[in-house]
Amino acid sequence: MIGSVWIMIFAYLAGCSGVTDNKPVAGEQVTGKQVTVDTFARKPFVYDSTKKYIYLTFDDGPQHGTTTCYEICKADSIKATFFMVGLHTAKKTDGKKIVAMIRAGYPEILLANHSYTHANDKYVFFYHHPEMAAQDFFEAQDFLHVPYKIVRLPGNSAWMGDTVIKASNLVRPVVRILDSAGYNAIGWDVEWHFQKKTARPVQSPQKLAEQVDTSFARNHTHTPNHLVILTHDRMFQRPEDAAALDSFIHILKQNPDYILETVDHYPGLKKLK
Repeated sequence: MIGSVWIMIFAYLAGCSGVTDNKPVAGEQVTGKQVTVDTFARKPFVYDSTKKYIYLTFDDGPQHGTTTCYEICKADSIKATFFMVGLHTAKKTDGKKIVAMIRAGYPEILLANHSYTHANDKYVFFYHHPEMAAQDFFEAQDFLHVPYKIVRLPGNSAWMGDTVIKASNLVRPVVRILDSAGYNAIGWDVEWHFQKKTARPVQSPQKLAEQVDTSFARNHTHTPNHLVILTHDRMFQRPEDAAALDSFIHILKQNPDYILETVDHYPGLKKLK
């Protein structure tokens, strides 16, 4: 009887002590005795129907120009996505460091998958071997530690989400394999072209901004009121070209109807995480 009384007293005191069960809240993980926030935990996202969304994307990094693009986006307080290549990371002395910087930039900066080999620039051969091509993306996903299953096909603008696939006959077989593995593919609506020999931008910032305005006005986008811009990191390695990128961003920011976002918030994607 006395033992039972002491058990009841102990239980009462424990209940009044304010000690919790230390369970992590949503979006957190327990590591040892520390609770760390999962940066990539998905949160509800609501689109503003009065706005137009722009997704600024950079391809082929890490290259000369990647760090410059990152720093400009950070300085201008805008969101952007970097589709990066595994082989470029492995070959570049500071490649892994740059990829880690991009990954750590979320939610303002998003790291995404642009394959491991970039098809070795032999696109027809690459896509004629869809199983091999799919493995190339899987390898990049693991090597780069890409947070979400979002890819861009090398040399091809294909779209793949929860219910829609838009792809040419050449790439459709690999797109279907990636689709079955839970991936999304992001193409582009407007491209900032570059000169092949010098990698310098072709359109002026003003001209490119006009193309963005026209694409929205004429509904020439894959998804209404959502526009993806393709650029390449190496285009902005020179100071004068970096200034052009900065100028273009400032032109977009002057339009109160425009919102810049990362592609993980593009509409219609499969569940990411």
